[in-house]
Amino acid sequence: MKIRIETKLNASSKNVYAQFNEQLFTALNPPFPKVDLKRFDGSKTGDIVSLQLNFLVFKQDWTSEIIEDNSNGSDYYFIDKGIKLPFFLSFWIHRHEINSSQEGSTIVDDIEYKTGTLMTDLLMYPAMYFQFSARKPIYKKYFDQK
Repeated sequence: MKIRIETKLNASSKNVYAQFNEQLFTALNPPFPKVDLKRFDGSKTGDIVSLQLNFLVFKQDWTSEIIEDNSNGSDYYFIDKGIKLPFFLSFWIHRHEINSSQEGSTIVDDIEYKTGTLMTDLLMYPAMYFQFSARKPIYKKYFDQK
């Protein structure tokens, strides 16, 4: 299943990329499930991000590795791939893009996930879409303050 969400910002791509850090990652955490950040190396190839999702009655670990990153000086991207996923996911890859535009920049969250069956992929889609579309106002508020 694929999800692509774009957020336009009035900030340069260089400034946005420079602030893709642990503080932003923490600001993007949803209200539920509670996320406990265990490790955040960064957004460069080989870096690891590990967290624990707290669903109140159970907890799930999630670890991703940055498998690729690149920049041409005005556009940036990095890709994280799930290497230890919660039980409800069998595959995760998330391409983060920060693209320059005349108005500022655009953050693109390009996600592909699998749960194991098409039926559960479809059932999970609304929750996944909501979790990532909820980032749009956070990105705007976060980068408007900088």
